[in-house]
Amino acid sequence: MNEPLLPIFAKLAGRQVVVVGGGAMALTRVRQLAEAGAHVTVVAPSVRPEIVPLASAIRTRPFEESDLDGAWYAVAAATAGVNRAVAAAAEGRRILVNAVDDPGAASAFTTGVIRRDGVTVAISTEGRAPALAGLLREAIDSLLPPEIGAWTEVAEWERREWKAAGVPFQERRPLLLRVLNELYAPASAPAPHPARPPCGFVSIVGGGPGDPSLLTRRAADRLGEADVVLYDALVDPRVLDLAPKAHRFHVGKRSGAPSISQGAINRLLVREARRGKRVVRLKCGDPFVLGRGGEEAQALAAAGVPYEVVPGVSSAISAPGLAGIPVTHRGLAAGFAVISGHRAETYGPMLEAIAPGSMTMVVMMGLGGRAGLAEGMISRGWSPETPAAIVLGASAPRATSWRGTLAGLATAPLPEEVRDLPGTIVVGAVAALDLRPEAVAENPNQGSAIDAVARRIVP
Repeated sequence: MNEPLLPIFAKLAGRQVVVVGGGAMALTRVRQLAEAGAHVTVVAPSVRPEIVPLASAIRTRPFEESDLDGAWYAVAAATAGVNRAVAAAAEGRRILVNAVDDPGAASAFTTGVIRRDGVTVAISTEGRAPALAGLLREAIDSLLPPEIGAWTEVAEWERREWKAAGVPFQERRPLLLRVLNELYAPASAPAPHPARPPCGFVSIVGGGPGDPSLLTRRAADRLGEADVVLYDALVDPRVLDLAPKAHRFHVGKRSGAPSISQGAINRLLVREARRGKRVVRLKCGDPFVLGRGGEEAQALAAAGVPYEVVPGVSSAISAPGLAGIPVTHRGLAAGFAVISGHRAETYGPMLEAIAPGSMTMVVMMGLGGRAGLAEGMISRGWSPETPAAIVLGASAPRATSWRGTLAGLATAPLPEEVRDLPGTIVVGAVAALDLRPEAVAENPNQGSAIDAVARRIVP
């Protein structure tokens, strides 16, 4: 019988790790270690090209014992003889070593790992059946709820309150189970506690385009007073700094990523208000512009929870404006339409109803589907030469923008370092304008060139 293992999670970020071997198995380990932030040195006579950009250092030669000097952890992913040499050298230095597919030479074993919103689940077969560990990982991953991140937030918050109140450890688990179940109870259900504190208050707040200085005064005041803030994925961290006393729940949704459901968000708002909390539901832009703020207001009203709506500066107008693009301009566009760009079946009927080139189109949540959007507009009569722009980050320190044509929208380059920023697409003659002071100073005669473009693109 194998000796029992102690499961641990190790912080390797910034620490030296040595991988001996340069083949396929070494690549797998190097990739895992790089994702954990380790400084990886690879030692092998030959190394696969895919390993090179992931490693901090490459030594293209046979392993030497001194390679382990200063290391915190080692991986042996070479031949059996080399693996045993690495294991012996590591043992003498009291360094744990993972020997790939060689359990006898290992003092540590990797696991099948699930990482989901701050929760890590690891499965090990003590090195005997790694394929089985992989199957178990996939099975468990399919069972975890998409709202696991919200579970963690709730548990962390409740733990602080239990510690402050001196709740014994043995009583905390059933209490947490009851609180988590509340996330899935109907919002109109009666509170589980017979004596409920006076009802709190919810402020549905528009966070504007990101910069805290562009918040309304009332929005800043509500954040400063808040006990709880439920915030969206794209909210600028600087805005959250305005709520120093609040417990913060990340409840944002990003395309293709697991996220908490809208129903669970509604129930969280009701639950915290019924506990007497001052709650802020912080949304990007304006809460009633493609923000589902109306659904949250309906849920609060149905549950009898008092609330207010604090409008925000809509990103549909402010993001283009900060990039120097007016959504209307005399002689170019007398109106604009705002659409959600992530589903063609939703915005398609609007495109059918709008004469090509007759107004500015502002597209929110459309970066991932911009190729289909451009194709759909051109097929409905919009000129491929119609100016188009993408604004990333708007008021963020890393803000950037792209300008081109509708035909080039699908292939517009988005730098990797800013792809996490919120994006707004603008299509229409105004997208060729850049009215930022520095741009006007550099090119004061934009108007005549743009008038010529407008004459070409409007049927």
